[in-house]
Amino acid sequence: MRTRTWILLVVAALVAVVASLAIGPVPITPVDIWRALWSGGDSQAVAIIQTIRLPRVALGIVVGAGLSMSGHALQSTLRNPLAEPYLLGVSGGAAVGAVLASSLGLMQPAVIALASFGGAAVAVALVLAVAHASGVSGHSPALVMAGVVVGAFANAAILVVLAGAPAGAVRDALWWMMGSLNGATWSSVVWLVCFVVAGAVALVGLAREIDVLSLGGDAAAALGVDVDRAMRRVFLVAAVVAAATVAAAGLVGFVGLVVPAIVRALGARSTRSALLAAAIGGAALVIGADVIARTVRAPAELPLGAVTAIIGVPFFLARMRRMR
Repeated sequence: MRTRTWILLVVAALVAVVASLAIGPVPITPVDIWRALWSGGDSQAVAIIQTIRLPRVALGIVVGAGLSMSGHALQSTLRNPLAEPYLLGVSGGAAVGAVLASSLGLMQPAVIALASFGGAAVAVALVLAVAHASGVSGHSPALVMAGVVVGAFANAAILVVLAGAPAGAVRDALWWMMGSLNGATWSSVVWLVCFVVAGAVALVGLAREIDVLSLGGDAAAALGVDVDRAMRRVFLVAAVVAAATVAAAGLVGFVGLVVPAIVRALGARSTRSALLAAAIGGAALVIGADVIARTVRAPAELPLGAVTAIIGVPFFLARMRRMR
């Protein structure tokens, strides 16, 4: 990627961050934002920025980065531009685990994260099993269809878990199913950062294998890569990252579909550069979508997952048309 392209990505992310910090029921100017970041200026602005908006922005950055990097890894490994955690059922499986843990009263962040990972792992196994039973190749759109089926099954499983559940459990489940950055805290940001950073390091370590897998299974095997083993490792890391984002912010779909395609169109070729570009672009997209969710029908707030779906569905259809 060219230097000016990197600059544009960073500027877009910074603009989204400033807009998210400035826009709300109480508008705050950029000058007051800067002062509030350093605990100066108006006390009300300091309280709003440091306890409400800044944790929300930080959570959006990490969620967007994690989903985008996970989506790029899956798309490159499967050679399928439609692959991403939401469409492959990974996020839906993670939501089932989170809802199940919540319905049992296990609300600790670590427990929710582990339950989400377990659900995501089961979803990945089911998708691969369905695809294998259908005799489709890894880059076939039929794999995405298998993911859609598993995602629908996950939604049905959530409804079964919630049948007769207390009202509080139902509210929590709706929050996970719709996606939101509302209620972000520094503790949730910190543990999510741990998962996403660990996943990013793992994906960077697997970058050479992902690059080779993107050439196709036969070519990768000819170059000495254990295709099945490498694919399992990439799936595992992508599932961990996606599950962590679901545990923190619920189902936020299509980010992992849209952003990797954009960064490839901008010139990212190697996995390492594409992962970094996807992280920046994903952060900008999620924060921007959150600003839209908070302002379109203010003071009411739209689900973040609905806003990203409105952006992502037309993009998905356009990609499907190109694959024809």
